[in-house]
Amino acid sequence: MSRFVAGALMLTLITGTAIAQQSVERTRMFERFQERSAERSAKVADPNATPITAPGDYRFTFDHGGLRREYLVHVPRSYDPKRPAPMLVALHGGGGDADYQASDDKYRLISKSEQAGFIAVFPNGYSRFRSRVLATWNAGSCCAAAVRNKVDDVGFLREVIRRVERQARVDSSRVFMTGMSNGAMMSYRMACEASDIVRAIAPVAGTDNTSNCKPAKPVPVIHFHAVNDEMVNFNGGPGPNSFTQVDFTSVPSTLAKWVALNRATPEARRVVSVSGAHCDLHPAMPGGAPVQLCVTESGGHSWPGGGNQQGRKQPSMAINANDLMWSFFSSL
Repeated sequence: MSRFVAGALMLTLITGTAIAQQSVERTRMFERFQERSAERSAKVADPNATPITAPGDYRFTFDHGGLRREYLVHVPRSYDPKRPAPMLVALHGGGGDADYQASDDKYRLISKSEQAGFIAVFPNGYSRFRSRVLATWNAGSCCAAAVRNKVDDVGFLREVIRRVERQARVDSSRVFMTGMSNGAMMSYRMACEASDIVRAIAPVAGTDNTSNCKPAKPVPVIHFHAVNDEMVNFNGGPGPNSFTQVDFTSVPSTLAKWVALNRATPEARRVVSVSGAHCDLHPAMPGGAPVQLCVTESGGHSWPGGGNQQGRKQPSMAINANDLMWSFFSSL
């Protein structure tokens, strides 16, 4: 035990206060941050994409566009190198990182990978820190340094997908993408610009903020959003707790855009109706792709069915985003 944790524990024993207990947790978080930073900073580039031969968790680093970039891979226990597995690429929110998105007590995507048998990939956005924390994605009008520096995140994510396809046995026709907040926005940009390799997307709490979207082919979309999202307002604009003053596109405008792009039916039918949430589906017309919107009444800016994320409101438990998105992907 470090002297910092020991001191915080002593404070808890003396005072017994919630403040002291919070101090212990903050200290532990800081030490985990230091350990992770040291590990990441020491990681050397892997230009040849080392093969993945067994289930487990892997961290890879390579240089792209003059930057050192990183991604994590979780291969489920059911993985059989003789059979192609589907892949889900999960993008963290702005100010987060790959490790945070891969944390099962927050997003539960590792558990879903084990249950459904897909390979889960967690790329890291652009960060000015060697430890690659506090990262963002260049998703169009958002967010932060990734946009200001015109980071080629589309090229980076394309290369991540290609690398994992070389490293493991992946079904290239079943590469899906999801993301939280700024990561959700980036998934929309990938649907606009990389429809040749991304089969479908499942954005969570983030809208389409691209200005030029011309997908080569329709991309199925299932979107999740809370009506009380305080970061990315359901009806557009910056939320009251937003870290940026970006005039975010609204959820209705995003859905209307993709209904048109995907040649889906303008009329939706309700496919999920539970207390606190519902999902409406716009089926595909001939040659098109479906668009589905799942709305929760509570949860704010969070991942439905997940754990607590960055001290935000408790996510809605009315629906489970992981279960619904994988059911949607599996139906395609």
